[in-house]
Amino acid sequence: MSMELDVFVGNTTLLDDEVYELWLDGYPVSDAVQARAEAGVLRQWDPSPEVLLSDTTDQYRTFQMCERLLHCPTKLANQLLFQIPAHRQAALIERYYAFDSALARDLLGKKLSKGTKKDLDDISARTGVTLKSCRRQFENFRRVFKVVEELKGPLVENIQHHFLLPDRLARDYAAVVFFASNRFETGKRKLQYLSFQDLAFCAQQLISDWTVGAGGSMSEDMDVDLEKEFLHDLKDLKILISDKDLLGQHKSLVCAALRGKIKVFNEMEANFKSLSRALVSIAAKLTHTRDVRGLFIHLVEKFIEPCHSDRWSIRDLRLFLTHYTSTAHRLHCFRYLGIWERYMGVIKSCILKMYHD
Repeated sequence: MSMELDVFVGNTTLLDDEVYELWLDGYPVSDAVQARAEAGVLRQWDPSPEVLLSDTTDQYRTFQMCERLLHCPTKLANQLLFQIPAHRQAALIERYYAFDSALARDLLGKKLSKGTKKDLDDISARTGVTLKSCRRQFENFRRVFKVVEELKGPLVENIQHHFLLPDRLARDYAAVVFFASNRFETGKRKLQYLSFQDLAFCAQQLISDWTVGAGGSMSEDMDVDLEKEFLHDLKDLKILISDKDLLGQHKSLVCAALRGKIKVFNEMEANFKSLSRALVSIAAKLTHTRDVRGLFIHLVEKFIEPCHSDRWSIRDLRLFLTHYTSTAHRLHCFRYLGIWERYMGVIKSCILKMYHD
């Protein structure tokens, strides 16, 4: 029995987006074939089940061969084995390095080591992400971390340069690297309400204003290491709570600015000293590694929870923090405005992001 076949020969590597997504999600070929069949591929193109299996297997083989190049994306553009247009290369890279927020949130602040890798079974069960996909995403985090942690220059730009990621994704990876390097505590029960994006936003504030490179320095690890001299200088802010005259002046200025403008004025006036002590005490203790790692839990327990108890709105909180920061300019004999503004700029942004009223 004769059989006629139509054959097309070309040198462009054909990649199916849906199959790529199934491969990235860790599905075996058999499950991918079933998913494609249920999605209507058989009805749409009328291939036989055997052809669908062959095509899926071929696609998986191609992706597996490409994977070693995706580990070092700059090599993908310079190789000759796969003829893939530039825009398709960019899409392959972006989707390979994309990650599940639930997984990233679970890993945030943990050491990206073999010890953590052993926990991926539990993380997979908690997040609903397949174990194979968890492993790929974890290895992506580790790979990026190892490449950029010792590099000079801006962290986000280094990630973009070496991994060719779009800006938003590069910034998310920068947050993962920054949290892993500084080991911030994010796993406490009281912090579980915070999403990955909440904490990634806070990481960007810290990178922009508190790191060695925040002032434009080209020092090593400029966007990974917090500036020790700045953290040491924060102890000078204790005068705002230890000097009774300054504390009284500060309270008077803030109350004058907010009278009639916030609904919780009476609560703010009554609790001003405790709120101010909380913010300044957090600053003064950041010379200790343990307290740096506990920054977010301290903000929640010492400041955010008391405001929640008094039913502060996000608007009231924004107004308070704005005037609490700005009125320091009018305090007599307060000589640490530069440090104060650098500290409170980040703290204000983080609190407002973390405060879910």
